[in-house]
Amino acid sequence: MDFWKMNGAGNDFIILSDMDRRIPDGDISRIAATLCQRRLSIGADGLMVVRPAEQGGDYRMLFYNADGTEAEMCGNGARCICRYGYENGLAGETQHVETVSGTVTGRRVSQRQYQVRLNDPTMLETDLSAEVEGAAWPCAYVELGRPGLPHAAVPYKGLASAEESVLLKLGRKLRYHELFPKGANVSFYELVGTDHLLARTYERGVEDFTMACGTGAASVTAALALLGRVSGRAVQVDMPGGTLTIDLTCAQGAVTDICLTGPTNIVCKGAVTDEELQI
Repeated sequence: MDFWKMNGAGNDFIILSDMDRRIPDGDISRIAATLCQRRLSIGADGLMVVRPAEQGGDYRMLFYNADGTEAEMCGNGARCICRYGYENGLAGETQHVETVSGTVTGRRVSQRQYQVRLNDPTMLETDLSAEVEGAAWPCAYVELGRPGLPHAAVPYKGLASAEESVLLKLGRKLRYHELFPKGANVSFYELVGTDHLLARTYERGVEDFTMACGTGAASVTAALALLGRVSGRAVQVDMPGGTLTIDLTCAQGAVTDICLTGPTNIVCKGAVTDEELQI
């Protein structure tokens, strides 16, 4: 199997083409869990499989987390796969990518910058409070698309200098909190300037912090826009792997038209020869 390895602001992915549908559905989880193992295999935050469109799009994107679980969608993954689609002739500079959560529209901004219009929120609550070991943490909850990709957005003062072990422990507790029956990706954030945020996301399925999370950045921005704390135009979200930009529309108590823009990087291309897979 040929593969591409890409990253979007440090959020890294393996991409496999299955346009002829040679890979059995039941094998994808095992392939993802094997190939995404760092040190033992290629290593990545997730695996994306490209298949023919089923609902009028240009092609279909299946996304699997590093632990082999299937996810509804991935923002940075969608941006990377749009570059893959463009450079492999699957679509033009504007393209429509089918995902489990619905079709997303991608746009080539430049050779390495790509933008995707994410699925609109189907749930957005801004006034929740999650209790962890006796402390109450204010948070927002966002689901993008249907079925919804779940995100918790948690303000955290002094995020840039936060102790890693403390943040990791809290992220794990919140990820499984009873407030979030589907489990949740947990994005800690701090507003550091006008339309300027710092953010870090603990991702379910990776079960650790990733270098960046596009849907996490979008969910935090959506919640803050609804609260009137950001404008929703060219909001800069700095994450450990790079900067993502969020644009959205906020009107009459609803958030729509969320666009995620950021860098892509083709790390390498090659053939999968992992002998643990026995494909």
